[in-house]
Amino acid sequence: MEKSKPIGGYLELEISSGTSFMHSNGIMLASGRVAEEVILQSLKPISRLWIPFFTCQVILEPINKLRIPYEFYHINPNLEIAQDIIFGKDEYLLYTNYFGIKDEYVNALALKLGKHLIVDNAQALYALPIKYSNAIYSPRKFVGIPDGGIAYSTKTIDIEQVNMDVSYDRCSHLLKRLDCDPSFGYKDFKENSRKLSQLPVLQMSKLTRILLMSPDYSGIKKKRRANFEYLHKNLESINQFKVPPITSFSCPLVYPFLPLWNGLKQYLIKNQVFVATYWPNVLEWCKKGETEYEMAKDMVYLPIDQRYDQTDMKRIIHLIELWKSQFDH
Repeated sequence: MEKSKPIGGYLELEISSGTSFMHSNGIMLASGRVAEEVILQSLKPISRLWIPFFTCQVILEPINKLRIPYEFYHINPNLEIAQDIIFGKDEYLLYTNYFGIKDEYVNALALKLGKHLIVDNAQALYALPIKYSNAIYSPRKFVGIPDGGIAYSTKTIDIEQVNMDVSYDRCSHLLKRLDCDPSFGYKDFKENSRKLSQLPVLQMSKLTRILLMSPDYSGIKKKRRANFEYLHKNLESINQFKVPPITSFSCPLVYPFLPLWNGLKQYLIKNQVFVATYWPNVLEWCKKGETEYEMAKDMVYLPIDQRYDQTDMKRIIHLIELWKSQFDH
């Protein structure tokens, strides 16, 4: 007998759900890591998986869990594959769409590798999936949700019998961020991330699905691109990283800025500009002088998200100019 719908009782949090979500056709799962696991499981047997040195160590969890042989590859300063890879039978390559700015390169890779390409779009929510390749998405890097991942596979994925996740106990950092300074909820944010790394294969929770239907994705894209473009216009001449043309990608996650001088990241944080740290594990995986090592050590990821406008970008630029001035003498 079908369970009766409860009537009455206290009211729940009310969330607008009138937005259409761009990845509603994907496989909706509990996290990006779960999405990776589901894709890898669907593609088996995999004789070898090529993965970049320049990536988060969490990427290894499902690979090791499924006992898939893997090998690292290097990237060049343009964040593109730096070596010739000869593919054997049943081999696949995972490439990260870094900071959401490598859409054009991903398209070129897809033409070359087809179904043997797995695109890690965790940092590129707005990059559309490519029909004959596989893709992973992690929307929580772009919008305020507790968890969730999306998978697109070239093979059939059946999750009908997979249990649904429950997310209510992973929202404390989101709620604290509304009422308090970012630092107040940072411990909760880190704890939430730890919980996600231990999840089994689950479908995306009802709460996360509802939350995903709330943001104004068109407006978010417009703001992110405008902030990115403003920073680039003012910082391009002192940015040691060559940023691809803004017309070549959909929507960036951050503005990657590679300064000539050390200490900028700590200076920005001290001045309440909280810049992300990506992949400290790369400093252990790579050697000094290698592209990945230098990027992990020196790249500063400037926030450009939808909460901010040109006034905020001017403040970031001003702080960078103040920091730079001490090295100009």
